[in-house]
Amino acid sequence: MSKENSALLIVDLQNDFVHSDGAYGRAGQFSKEISILPNTIAPLAKVMRSNGNPVISTQFTLIPDKNGDPMIAGHLKKLRPFLKKGDFESGSWGNQMVDELGIPDYVIEKIAYSAFYMTRLEWILRKINIQHLVVGGIVTNGGVASTVRNAHVLDFNTTILSDGCAAFSEKTHANAISDLSTVSDTGTCSELIARFS
Repeated sequence: MSKENSALLIVDLQNDFVHSDGAYGRAGQFSKEISILPNTIAPLAKVMRSNGNPVISTQFTLIPDKNGDPMIAGHLKKLRPFLKKGDFESGSWGNQMVDELGIPDYVIEKIAYSAFYMTRLEWILRKINIQHLVVGGIVTNGGVASTVRNAHVLDFNTTILSDGCAAFSEKTHANAISDLSTVSDTGTCSELIARFS
């Protein structure tokens, strides 16, 4: 891993997912493992920023239709019927990365699990000569897994933060980390801090 060609990719740690006043918090969709992630990742983000490594935030985004209602995929509507007008809308407080992680260098709005699908992420990474992504965020078996697998196909190296990702159950998280070991390295936030310090 080249420290000079690395970036921190933070997947979907947004107010609407994580903050108690966000869409998921209001609906009682709370996970302790998810709620502690910002404070777990923040020290690594600080170290990487101090080294000049970019911090990139991917932000799940719901696009409003002409009436202002969010255009939600059918499977997501079934899973999360509480999502309503204004949730995860571009430019909104709920759509932003949580304050604990600071201001990202680049923001990637995404409409699906993978941060590469129909976004400008690959273009930005090639332009700024990033070859290695350190990946944290939510959920391990969803946005993180899809993004890491997509990165592998596109020939980017990745390291998944084993304690910097979470799912809605510890078993699901552990299974996802194990499954992803065929396409990605793993490490803890402390281990990555040591590498970048």
